[in-house]
Amino acid sequence: MTQAAVLAQLGNTPLGMRNLIINGAMQIAQRGTQSTGITTTGFSTVDHFRTSLSSLGTWTEDQSTDAPSGFSNSFKLTCTTADASPAAGDVAYIRYMFEGFELQNLAYGTSSAKPMTLSFWVKSNKTGSASVQLLQNDNSSKNISPSYTISSADTWEYKTISIPADTAGNIDNDNGPAVSLIWWLNSGSTYSSGSTQTSWSTYSAADSNAANLGIGGSTSDYFAITGVQLEVGSVATEFERRPYGTELALCQRYYWNPNLGGGNYFWMHPISYGAGFRRFTVIFPVRMRATPTCTVGGVATNGGSFATNSPRTEAGGSTTIICVGDLASGAGGEFSYITEFKASAEL
Repeated sequence: MTQAAVLAQLGNTPLGMRNLIINGAMQIAQRGTQSTGITTTGFSTVDHFRTSLSSLGTWTEDQSTDAPSGFSNSFKLTCTTADASPAAGDVAYIRYMFEGFELQNLAYGTSSAKPMTLSFWVKSNKTGSASVQLLQNDNSSKNISPSYTISSADTWEYKTISIPADTAGNIDNDNGPAVSLIWWLNSGSTYSSGSTQTSWSTYSAADSNAANLGIGGSTSDYFAITGVQLEVGSVATEFERRPYGTELALCQRYYWNPNLGGGNYFWMHPISYGAGFRRFTVIFPVRMRATPTCTVGGVATNGGSFATNSPRTEAGGSTTIICVGDLASGAGGEFSYITEFKASAEL
């Protein structure tokens, strides 16, 4: 990468948000730093990076402190129960999802469509070829599935992958799922019997994980990534480091956990004293991607008890949620409060 090439790319790229990836340094983990016994798909630790599993072993997920120089954290999956012979449809991969609003500058579906460069650090006990995949959800899952190589076991390695422009695709200008970015760990033949695709092509499941690294075939297999950057242009530039508060706010568009406890509460204001309703209003720190699904719990009162099916979300949107609780018995007094509230608008 020459200085002239970097300057040319930066000259056409907004300097404030060059990296299209949120939380690429794996600093934000609102759900916690470790989750064990994982056998199904879901978000468990690092924000915006999801573990996707179907009948392929048992895993521990970490916001790990093992990271290359210049980084403090990584996203790490470790196999605790192996599957040496995955069935045809079994899968294990890490997924990152973009909403359409984030990718309009790519100009996909026009003659001005732009190429991208993906860069990241990776570490594993396994060596060999591995697959990374991008799926255009707005365009019938049109996909590209290039490979990269892990050369040395238990060593952090830096990888760059070129993503060509797609003048025939489209990305809707909305808050829905637009493009999936996937790091494949392992799969059965349904997803690994095809060939790698280095240009945008009609989706074929068999091409998804053609370079199958096979993580999870043995207990203690692991895979870790960090420093993930996706940027417009044909060269990889230095990882963009945003302030922690900025990165946290970007994550809170999709998930918010105020991590209540230790004297921090949501107070429930009475609608009527005695047995009756209690209400509280939550104003999110940023506008969430969509009206979130909320988890409410940890109720405390100064007398009485809440019904088992409450408190619950009553009304709201992407900026504010109103929740109510039914005081089932007792005087209840003037106050009630909760110590747990989580809101998810993940893609």
